Amino acid sequence: MTTPQHPSFPPHRPRRGQNADEGDGRAADHAPVVAHGASEGRPEAGHGHAHSHGPAAPVSRHLRKVIAAILIPFAAAVLVGLAVLWPGGAPPHERTGVGFDRQTQQATVTKVVELSCQSVNASGGTPTGDTSTAEGSSAVQQAKGECKRATIRVDTGDDKGRTFEEIVQPDQSRQLHEGQKVVVAYEPSAPKDLQYSVTDIDRRLPLALLAGIFALAVVVVGRLRGLMALVSLAISFLLLNFFILPAILQGSNPLVVAVIGSSAIMLIALYLCHGLSARTSVAVLGTLISLLLIGVLGSLFIGWAALTGNTDDNTGLIHGLYPSIDMSGLLLAGVIIGSLGVLDDVTVTQTSAVWELHEANPTMGWRGLYRAGIRIGRDHIASVVNTLVLAYAGAALPLLLLFSIAQSGVGTVANSELVAEEIVRTLVGSIGLVASVPVTTALAALVVSADRPAGGAAQAAGATAGAGPGAPARGGRGRRRKR
Repeated sequence: MTTPQHPSFPPHRPRRGQNADEGDGRAADHAPVVAHGASEGRPEAGHGHAHSHGPAAPVSRHLRKVIAAILIPFAAAVLVGLAVLWPGGAPPHERTGVGFDRQTQQATVTKVVELSCQSVNASGGTPTGDTSTAEGSSAVQQAKGECKRATIRVDTGDDKGRTFEEIVQPDQSRQLHEGQKVVVAYEPSAPKDLQYSVTDIDRRLPLALLAGIFALAVVVVGRLRGLMALVSLAISFLLLNFFILPAILQGSNPLVVAVIGSSAIMLIALYLCHGLSARTSVAVLGTLISLLLIGVLGSLFIGWAALTGNTDDNTGLIHGLYPSIDMSGLLLAGVIIGSLGVLDDVTVTQTSAVWELHEANPTMGWRGLYRAGIRIGRDHIASVVNTLVLAYAGAALPLLLLFSIAQSGVGTVANSELVAEEIVRTLVGSIGLVASVPVTTALAALVVSADRPAGGAAQAAGATAGAGPGAPARGGRGRRRKR
């Protein structure tokens, strides 16, 4: 057993974290590892090894009080907002029979018979128009091609067991085959033989299987933390379906609903996945500040660009059914909710990076931590912004193809409201993401560098006094490098 010696450097030098001990294999056998709790003035027994990717070292009671003084009122305000705006469900309305607003049932294709299109189409004759166009080509196929007569059995609802027939034209993108599961629309006011029609394919089984594979992969790789991520994802969907959407339909301000709902999702997801700690609280603060910036910029530019949010059949249907809904506010709410998921990733990563840098070299001041953290953040910015832009571009790809076919100029395309909405959505979200990196990095650097636990100096002196001969070499390696 090596006899403890006094350190070669003055005892008033800042204490070393446990990662400095782990970083020098030559001294690891001679000096006890300082556990997380001991490094903060909270002794813990039985911790022979502490890995830097585990839970963050607890900060001082003073800093915990400061963080709590900010976050507890915020969480209380979110709870009050949820209680005040919580809806009793989506308001009822008379079905229009248009788009998604139709009664639907599950059904099965029981029989498919091929027959001549000429025998079932009303025109019967050969078209004489220009067959080089899409309409002319379709007319020729419907006159001379082979059609299908599908017999479909309704499997759910009051008419379970009822069958009806539908003609499938050869140029239809959706072809039916025997045994296929389909979704049928029901229109009670139509003649009896026309009340049912096939509206889509039943895709529940492949979608459920894909969701199961995703959940299994998350749990196998992420283990307990992956399971918590799935739980938080389920809670997010519950809040979306039972609070955000019904509250907007009941006439509440979409921006207020989105802010409150997003804040609740953020608090639940971050603390459930990453634990109740100062490190997570700093990520929450960084996310909140970035969301506020996104909300301000989105409101400013959506109003300035005169974006109505009513640009397609679905938004037109919503506005027709619920005229009191602020469609531009709904657009802004979508920007905020859409940015939240990527913001969580950025703020948690930056906070964790600063925490690990501090534990690796506790002598670094907040400026050194900020400079090191922001270098990591620059790489993150480049990848995340590219991801966000490509995600929006991929979602709008059919629209972009239409403009390409029309050979419209870039200025004309960008000026159209459909594309302008996506541009504003992308750029506002990207600005919030870019801003979240320096904001969160600065917050994390200030928190960890300002941490002054009670008795920390005495603990540091005791820890270094108990170190072996390898301590002086380890101390030299911990000096702050000039940049």
